[in-house]
Amino acid sequence: MPVNMLNIEGLERLDPNQSVVMLNLMRFHVRSRDGDGSGWDAYLRYSAVTVPMIKARGGTLLWTGEARAVALGPHAGNEWDFVALVHYPSVSAFVDMMTSEAYEREADPHRVNGCAEHVIIATSEAYSKFRK
Repeated sequence: MPVNMLNIEGLERLDPNQSVVMLNLMRFHVRSRDGDGSGWDAYLRYSAVTVPMIKARGGTLLWTGEARAVALGPHAGNEWDFVALVHYPSVSAFVDMMTSEAYEREADPHRVNGCAEHVIIATSEAYSKFRK
């Protein structure tokens, strides 16, 4: 079964060779859907599998953190638990990972078990303090 809700059409409109930072917004289930701990526990299992896949494609985790409060904007629907910024050297590297059999078989079940909602937004750089 392909990854649920992967927006291939939207990703195909992007330059496949352009680097991309994916903004991940996650809300966890209280209990993992497979009954093995909390949603956070399932997400940790997901991360343990996914981070090596990201690195194998030249990507890296830039930042992760707990979402604490909506500071501006509507509160309804924006109660996130966790945020991650992940850099991929190209959009095609991200698509390759997300559509791989290994991701589908080894990683995505943990994501589905842990996340009540997971939104990933592809971003392009307008400014970065980290650029040399």
